[in-house]
Amino acid sequence: MATPAKIIEQNLPTVALVGRVNVGKSTLFNKITETAHALVSNIPGTTRTRNIGIASWRGKQFRLIDTGGLTFDESVPLEKEIIAQTEIALNEADVIVFVVDIQDELLPQEKELARRLRQKEKNKPVILVANKADNAAFRSRAYEEQWLKLGLGEPIPVSAGNGSNVGDFLDLLYKQFNKTKIRPKQEKNLNPIKVALIGKPNVGKSTLFNSLIGEERVIVSEMPHTTREPHDILVEAEDQAMLFVDTAGIRRKTKVSGELERIGIGKSLDAINKADIVLFLLDAGEPITDQDQQLGGFLKEHTKSTIIVINKWDKAEANDDEFRGEVKQLIYNNFPHLDFAPVVFVSAKSQYRVHQIFPLIKQAYEARQITLDDATLKEFLKNTTHKRMPTTGKGVRHPKILSLKQLASNPPVFELMIKVKTSLHNSYIQYLKKRLREKFGFFATPLIIKVSKLKQLAFNKQERKAGEKPVRKRKFVRTAQRYR
Repeated sequence: MATPAKIIEQNLPTVALVGRVNVGKSTLFNKITETAHALVSNIPGTTRTRNIGIASWRGKQFRLIDTGGLTFDESVPLEKEIIAQTEIALNEADVIVFVVDIQDELLPQEKELARRLRQKEKNKPVILVANKADNAAFRSRAYEEQWLKLGLGEPIPVSAGNGSNVGDFLDLLYKQFNKTKIRPKQEKNLNPIKVALIGKPNVGKSTLFNSLIGEERVIVSEMPHTTREPHDILVEAEDQAMLFVDTAGIRRKTKVSGELERIGIGKSLDAINKADIVLFLLDAGEPITDQDQQLGGFLKEHTKSTIIVINKWDKAEANDDEFRGEVKQLIYNNFPHLDFAPVVFVSAKSQYRVHQIFPLIKQAYEARQITLDDATLKEFLKNTTHKRMPTTGKGVRHPKILSLKQLASNPPVFELMIKVKTSLHNSYIQYLKKRLREKFGFFATPLIIKVSKLKQLAFNKQERKAGEKPVRKRKFVRTAQRYR
């Protein structure tokens, strides 16, 4: 039985950024963490699920949490869930940073948040930060009496947009760390396996993400495109560190509505590019769509190790081996380029077979690292071509394979050298990949085979006249042909 994942608790002090909508918390989060992790826009309610990042200052690290903007208006979509996410962040925090907009007036939502902080978090230090202090005129507003009404002292004016005074703010923050039980320090890099969950909207990515990590980390809703930006968390499973990344649902460009969805999808595609392993989710209750196939094609182009996850299997017509076999065949018929990917059947909601995914991830990652020496591949090529002769792609000359070498791993890349003026049929390339998988266990991993040709140059004319023995000169001519 697979072992459940355990969240890796980084022993660092935690800082939570809180405030109403549109005060620039996410911009400040990105500035401090030196990333573009949080989605930034002028649209209220852009951030829903809390973002967690690691920030460094003075050579040491602390955890920083960005939270959704609060309105305390239950008619706002997902407001209850956003408040719940903020409360989790406040419970985890050692220091709270209350962010206001210095270019605006004090609003009732800020008075309400300050009241709640004084009541519920009175034992934790709270730093009042007045953001958007982009010039001297705005910085002078930090001394206005309205901010003192919050009962949190004078605000520190900063500009997350241009970085003004952010360093002074971090210096003050570090003084607060002297009073906390946990102090900032330099954490070692665990080199985790990066695992991205992808799929079209509403296939259950966020539910599976929460189920895998064993915590309600991201908001789950029937509302399409609830997740607007990637969210990640570091866990340990199978004695291996794994970084799971939940991504926004990806749909066709013609159906994308609004700037937020477009930016969120861009961030999701970037997360996939950085991943080692991709969990490609399909909905067991729906037919395979053009959008599913487009995502499958994206994985082919980016040579990602892939595990196809059929989610919501509790809604399937049957659960016997024969029916699962029929579904697998249907999947491979629709995604022939992903025939290397194992198919697993789960229910993220009920956690049916969810933890069986962990050993598959580890196996797939290890397969990406396999490196074969020239002698091993020479013997493999000899045996393989003996069982089945190479077939020509075009022309009348019979193809002759001269060598097979591995150029790289993660993902595995091979070079197949053939004689000039011959070509190799793609079906034979697929045959070689199949034999490589069977022989060396490239589980769930795409193989890239590049075909090069060996060209023999004519003898030097002067050597011929002198009666000297001609020297054969060889030149490698690489074709643009690339097989995946």
